[in-house]
Amino acid sequence: MSASISRRMFLKSGLGAAAAAAASAVPGAHALAAADDRGYLATLIDIRKCIGCEACVEACREANAAKFPEPAKPFPKMYPPRVKVSDWSEKRDVSDRLTPYNWLFIQHTTVKLNGEDTELTLPRRCMHCVNPPCVKLCPWGSAKQLENGISRIDADICLGGSKCKNVCPWDIPQRQTGVGLYLKLLPSLAGNGVMYKCDRCYDRIARGEQPACIDACPEGVQTIGPRKDIIAQAHAIAKEIGGYIYGETENGGTSTLYVSPVPFEELNRAIPKGDGVPHLDPVHDAMADANNLATAMVIAPVAGIAAAAAQFLKTRRRAK
Repeated sequence: MSASISRRMFLKSGLGAAAAAAASAVPGAHALAAADDRGYLATLIDIRKCIGCEACVEACREANAAKFPEPAKPFPKMYPPRVKVSDWSEKRDVSDRLTPYNWLFIQHTTVKLNGEDTELTLPRRCMHCVNPPCVKLCPWGSAKQLENGISRIDADICLGGSKCKNVCPWDIPQRQTGVGLYLKLLPSLAGNGVMYKCDRCYDRIARGEQPACIDACPEGVQTIGPRKDIIAQAHAIAKEIGGYIYGETENGGTSTLYVSPVPFEELNRAIPKGDGVPHLDPVHDAMADANNLATAMVIAPVAGIAAAAAQFLKTRRRAK
């Protein structure tokens, strides 16, 4: 399958983004939507092809620079002080982990392949879950899932409470203090910033373009298209090389799928892991848990009211 998305799929994606934007004031509809992957876009990452050149990392930074936070300092003192300052504004050049200014990075590891030590490199970013807990469990409605399956965080509404990171199996979202709506509402009591992560260049897709990382890659590592087609392609490659797939079923299924020539258990043992450096563990479906489903039902109307209020404040601020 070609690395480009058909014009029809792009138009569908754009309409999905527009619909999501129009419904942003009442995200409960998104929060309780069934996790139906029909029409969802997904990306296949063939790690055999990645050479670790970081062209994708630089392209991501350039394409999304206008979305990056510009914090106001000094930061408000938080009460109680348990919510710690998270400031990456003086470390914007960090590229070996996820930060509010680096939504994609390359993981390096050495594994045995056909009996020989082989270096593999993996682009890592948000997995864009089919049924994303970050969206379903966001108490303020700032995390949204578009009709094409892309999940994103609305920086104009997010209060930085990090619920999205806490419920993400990979701890993907990252906070920047001193930016966002909390400064206007409760600067000493609210969430202490805004959460940031890959939004799959949803705005580029809405314009009929590919995500910046795909356009910039010289090796054709990533392929984007309808999720059902991406899954089929992943299985075809895995069958051809005797390989392995990650993302098809993890957390109930994601829209980022990896194909590897070695088992992901082996990769996971070999890669570094920590804050901003996600693992490759098997992940159960978090939103299949009864407690999470019940929480999503309770949160939905609250999130709708909160998002509507935040949207009103944002509109008033722009009108001034």
